Amino acid sequence: MFTGIITDIGTILAHEDRGDTRLVIGTAYDTATIDLGASIACSGACLTVVDKGRDGTGHWFAIDASAETLARTAPGMWDAGRRLNLERALKVGDELGGHIVTGHVDAVGRIVAAERVGDSVKLTVEAPAALAPHIAPKGSITLDGVSLTVNEVADQPDGSVHFTLNIIPHTQAMTTLDEVAAGRPVNLEIDILARYLARMQARR
Repeated sequence: MFTGIITDIGTILAHEDRGDTRLVIGTAYDTATIDLGASIACSGACLTVVDKGRDGTGHWFAIDASAETLARTAPGMWDAGRRLNLERALKVGDELGGHIVTGHVDAVGRIVAAERVGDSVKLTVEAPAALAPHIAPKGSITLDGVSLTVNEVADQPDGSVHFTLNIIPHTQAMTTLDEVAAGRPVNLEIDILARYLARMQARR
């Protein structure tokens, strides 16, 4: 489990295709404190640490991304050189500063517009029809692993939904949301409460 509060921005140092895709990610985390088998959310996708170390450039850890992970996450996000929002798994007793996040990407959305408003950036994001019932004004959503609050929601004629988010300067500085632009694909995870409420309603 995670909170959507990003604690490091990692960089993909190496991308190797084998049975699965092995990714080596540079990090500011002290990898001596990370166990093999630990979970780290990488731009919203919960992945397992399979190797770790430190070299002349700093700390790094490796994960294996399956074909399922690659298919369900934003295109291009696993390319060498890409920056990733990192969050280590929540510990009992940690401050829950964002909202409860599972690290399971529900869908890939698309940034429709990025508009600077004062020092903040107003994002308009398109989500597919399957997620539309689960996105509500003032509700929580995770965008590339970042816990955010939905401002406005507008249903579209094709069943998809457009929603807006406000990215304050601190969030821009601490996450990869400083590089958002129209057309960019993003990983979306809906609020876990919305997921369970929808399942309960469907079973009535």
